[in-house]
Amino acid sequence: MNNLISGIQQVGIGVPNANEVWKWYRKTLGLNVPIFNDEADAKLMTSYTSGEVRRRHAIMALNMAGGGGVEIWQYKNRIPVEPSFVPELGDLGIFAIKIKCLDVPKFYAQLADSEYKSSPENSPEQRANFWLKDCRGNLLQIVPNESWFRPNGSLTGGVCGAVIGVSNMEKAIQFYANTLQIDQIVYDKSGKFDDFDFVDTKQQKFRRVLLRKTLGETGAFGKLLGGIEIELVQALDRSPRKIFEDRDWGDAGFIHLCFDALDMNALKTRCEANGFPFTVDSADSFDMGEAAGRFSYVEDPDGTLIEFVETHRVPILKKLGIYLNLKKRKKQTHLPDWMVATLGWGKVKD
Repeated sequence: MNNLISGIQQVGIGVPNANEVWKWYRKTLGLNVPIFNDEADAKLMTSYTSGEVRRRHAIMALNMAGGGGVEIWQYKNRIPVEPSFVPELGDLGIFAIKIKCLDVPKFYAQLADSEYKSSPENSPEQRANFWLKDCRGNLLQIVPNESWFRPNGSLTGGVCGAVIGVSNMEKAIQFYANTLQIDQIVYDKSGKFDDFDFVDTKQQKFRRVLLRKTLGETGAFGKLLGGIEIELVQALDRSPRKIFEDRDWGDAGFIHLCFDALDMNALKTRCEANGFPFTVDSADSFDMGEAAGRFSYVEDPDGTLIEFVETHRVPILKKLGIYLNLKKRKKQTHLPDWMVATLGWGKVKD
């Protein structure tokens, strides 16, 4: 199979209080459908958690309008470590996540005036976007998007991409465009950019490349997850630092970017052939009580953690024992809309 990922499944966010942060994402961005909300030991992640098994409380939530979710991740036996410096644009790792929006100016006007949002500016693609900080100060970029599952009255959907700092653009493109096949180059620009002013770039020069993968015909949840946008940013005036320097997976900030995998074995073969071997692989099916599947991790050329999940089971109504089982499904086409929409039955209303 040539197409091995279908969309962004979720982005992991390390926080000190998962319930508090999820409340902000529910109320502000409509991410109100929990796919799972449980505690477990991250036994396979010890290579990224200083050799220790860490217990965590994780909430994965979606907005049924479309887009990927957030996996809000809280240690139960450790206080998450904050970065020892203020990360700057171009530092290595996930600097911001992109949130899809039906009407960027209208959503901007809905938000209360605050130091936590920027004024709308045009990207090099000449499309309006703006920056927003969540309740923890993590940066979100609100961007226009045309791939929607079922608009539901919310102007925003879920995650459609990320802004990732890289040290070598050619090596990064080799990973994201050639290996993951997010291969439409929307723009490749170098210089100073007005739409970066809010993130305090001090008029530094950057090279920025926007990669896009449009909605395809494959993936059970492809229509829900939609297209992908990865913006790679390389600082040209300074040497970048790793955002997770001297910290563990699960500490404060964006800990990983997770893609929906269609064929994990084939994906593993492709990654290895291109020089990006799996560093973690659950090998068969992990069970999170409410959801199950196979997961794996790779590192991009700068060590940014990329997760893949091949979904085997997701809950629809846990209280009634109703689950959607995909493990024996042979076809990689989209599930019927009505079937995907049943995930929304667990919606939390504030």
